Amino acid sequence: MPERFTVTTPIYYVNDVPHIGHAYNEVATDVLARWHRMRGDDTFMLTGTDEHGQKIMRTAAAHDTSPQEWTDRLVETAWKPQLDLLDIANDDFIRTTEERHERGVKIFLQRLYDAGWIYHGEFEAEYCVGCEEYKTASDLVPGTGEYEGQLVCAIHSRPVETVREANYFFKLSEFQQQLLDLYADRPDYVQPEHVRNEVRSFVSQGLTDLSISRSTFDWGIEVPWDEDHVVYVWFEALLNYVTAIGYGVDDETFERRWPAVHIVGKDIARFHAVIWPAMQMAAGIPVSDHVFGHGWLLVGGEKMSKSKATGIEPRQITDVFGVDAFRYYFMRAIAFGSDGSFSWEDLDARYHSELANGLGNLASRAIAMVQKYRDGVVPDVAPVPEVAELLEASVTRADAAIDRFQIHEAIDQAMRIVDRLNGFVTEQAPWVLAKDDARQDELDAVLATLVQGIGTAAILLAPVMTRSTQSLWAAVGGEGEVRDQPIRSAHAWRGTGRVETIPPLFPRVEAQ
Repeated sequence: MPERFTVTTPIYYVNDVPHIGHAYNEVATDVLARWHRMRGDDTFMLTGTDEHGQKIMRTAAAHDTSPQEWTDRLVETAWKPQLDLLDIANDDFIRTTEERHERGVKIFLQRLYDAGWIYHGEFEAEYCVGCEEYKTASDLVPGTGEYEGQLVCAIHSRPVETVREANYFFKLSEFQQQLLDLYADRPDYVQPEHVRNEVRSFVSQGLTDLSISRSTFDWGIEVPWDEDHVVYVWFEALLNYVTAIGYGVDDETFERRWPAVHIVGKDIARFHAVIWPAMQMAAGIPVSDHVFGHGWLLVGGEKMSKSKATGIEPRQITDVFGVDAFRYYFMRAIAFGSDGSFSWEDLDARYHSELANGLGNLASRAIAMVQKYRDGVVPDVAPVPEVAELLEASVTRADAAIDRFQIHEAIDQAMRIVDRLNGFVTEQAPWVLAKDDARQDELDAVLATLVQGIGTAAILLAPVMTRSTQSLWAAVGGEGEVRDQPIRSAHAWRGTGRVETIPPLFPRVEAQ
């Protein structure tokens, strides 16, 4: 029976076009899903868009269109095309304006209401339209420039609004101890550690009940027992993870796919690791497997943001360096879970040193030598033991790193193979061995070792670089699709025994 692995991105707020901060999350989630598929796990990747709320309603009005027309346009012209651009192999895409989501939300909400977890009350709070979130005093900072003298949202640097409403509330406060017990009993539930500590500290300070409806606008899903209210956008959006897999409608699919792993930015980890598990507990469904809050992409020391003019669209990078280099760079250069600074200079340097000169040059040299010295036939001998041991160890370590969500460490293991093989060529000097009839067995072992190592690296890198690894795989004699190879035994792959010439995998990019 294969292991279940359901993994989700957050659903992205479609108020504008996506930037590489969104792409970073999509690629990371996709790499995890692809890796698990290559393990043979029953894998399901979900992504989608969050399309309700006051901010979208206001933005649509500013563009002289309806919220539905605005979100339709952005989803079809920007958000879905980005998935295609980046080779994201998601199994489903859910929009919160879909009927299946609305139906599931109403079922979930009604069950919580019937169980006594929801009540009607009045409140006053500070609200950030940009975040679609109620703010506490600790979330606000002194404004600067035109907002000097005012308190502003720490994320959007804009003033908040005082909201006074009679709304429906979720009894979040009653789940404080259950949440603390969850964090204690399952210390790997929230990762990485610094995010877990922040979440646990927040809950330890006490929780207040959560307003889960709004009555001052109508762009949202109606509360099933009160049509004058729509569901608060965050409360409703979190439910996409279960409405997409049949909650309340298709029990068989739901039981097969749930619980899930959530890959989110650290700024929304609190929603996923506090509000969301409390909602699951209230509904009586299993709590998610993990919540991993990765770091931010920084440009000029600030979090990437359209509102601060630091957003970079993925195509600006892929048009120059290609999709595989985009995926490789962001997964390799940034420790997954930490903040990372993007720079064109670092991307250019890694592309040429690690991909063009490292992996690409190794493949070209090895294939050329097999063709020159053995007419393209890979010697049928065992790899050199020292390198064979390295291959097996790297495969094991890379696979273990994925279980810790450390994608960069898994890539490090693949590139460790590449580095060792490049050094191996220099040490063994096959061009010297080829001139000595008495050393042909040594030459055979060197060539076989190079091909075996390159094929192993291609398999390990397949979840990251989806296109170049297939070309590389075919060139060293791999059969079928590299993405179909069992990744846990990548070191033991067997091929056709012949190599084929390939054009440069990573052509040089001239300085722009």
